[in-house]
Amino acid sequence: MSDTIDGRLAALGISLPEAAAPAANYVPYVISGNLLFLSGQLPIEGGKVAVIGLVGGDVALPEAQRAAELCAINILAQAKAALAGDLSRITRIVKLNGFVASAPGFVEQHLVINGASNLIANVLGDAGKHARAAVGVAQLPLNAAVEIDAILEIAL
Repeated sequence: MSDTIDGRLAALGISLPEAAAPAANYVPYVISGNLLFLSGQLPIEGGKVAVIGLVGGDVALPEAQRAAELCAINILAQAKAALAGDLSRITRIVKLNGFVASAPGFVEQHLVINGASNLIANVLGDAGKHARAAVGVAQLPLNAAVEIDAILEIAL
């Protein structure tokens, strides 16, 4: 495995998309000191929300985990935009907050968000180990199955 983030992404067959523009009145990221706060990312692929519906209802667990992976890819894309293309400035993923649109009775939100956590750890190694929340919600914007935001520590 390559020792660069771009090399690890390539080894995993991942090409980062262009960072998505905000869908409402907010900014995609804020840098405060050495922290980068990323707004929530949806499972967007090819310019549209790729996984929609309620997990445990319309959406099966493996598809929801794929949605979380797409959110993680979009987190990295936003970080790349915020850091002028230099992902090596990421020193640590501090926290991921995962939101899962959940059908009544679905209680495996933690397994859904593992899709993002695993991808981040595979791409960033030790810097990708993070604190996390995995929360079930009734509905997400654009009927997305998953949304994830992130806090990153960065080199100045």
